[in-house]
Amino acid sequence: MTNMLDGVRDHYRATGLTDRLKTILAASGPKDGPLAPEQLAGLDQFHTRGLAATAELADLAGIDASMAVLDVGAGIGGPARFLAATRGCRVAGIDLSVPFVEAARYLTERTRQTDLVSFEVASALDLPFDGGAFDAVFLQHVAMNIADRAGLYREIRRVLRPGGRLATFDIVIDQGEPYYPVPWARSSETSFLLTAVETGTMIEQAGFRATAWQDDTEQAKAWIVQLRDATPPPANLGVVMGPDFRELATNLGRSLLQGRVGVLTAVFEAV
Repeated sequence: MTNMLDGVRDHYRATGLTDRLKTILAASGPKDGPLAPEQLAGLDQFHTRGLAATAELADLAGIDASMAVLDVGAGIGGPARFLAATRGCRVAGIDLSVPFVEAARYLTERTRQTDLVSFEVASALDLPFDGGAFDAVFLQHVAMNIADRAGLYREIRRVLRPGGRLATFDIVIDQGEPYYPVPWARSSETSFLLTAVETGTMIEQAGFRATAWQDDTEQAKAWIVQLRDATPPPANLGVVMGPDFRELATNLGRSLLQGRVGVLTAVFEAV
């Protein structure tokens, strides 16, 4: 398990990430000047369909200002900051990557949201929180990197109160393996895709029942096609993942368009 986690850490190592962000964001204003969360959407929503997918998932999960939310695999913090800004909730984020967490904290300072949003370095399989601490858990494009799915979903159930919600948005396998490398893995050694049905079954076995379930593959395909014709903004995911991000994204697009993988959006209630 340790070697597997090391492989995932290596994929998201992102050396010098905060310095790269400071450089690219200098075009947006003074060095320490405030930024609006939406200004960062091109580089901090690390999943297919970007900000739109996060907003739709928040609506499906009924996120509101009364909730304490945990973002598992928070990356550089985009969804967490968006939830706090638009729903008024408190959000804690965890990620395995030290550079990602450092960058998430820096960007959250720039958006002046440290009163509502915080981040820690931690594994999704060993969450540093008490049982029943959260009303909702967000899991966006994270489970694909985790071999122990049963352990993942049990740990999420542990930190949710009864009636709490797990909102998941992930790549699922359909008619074959994706073309590697992809945004979440350089090879199949750190990619652990399940079908949509297998994913739902494992979540339910951990103590949940489904309250919303939708196949968002066609929407993801349309988004991929739209991106092909668009010029990326200067602050884009290539800043986060490095110069070969275009290849990673292209392979994901090919895999989606050829039906090798799909996209599942679902919400589950802790029972």
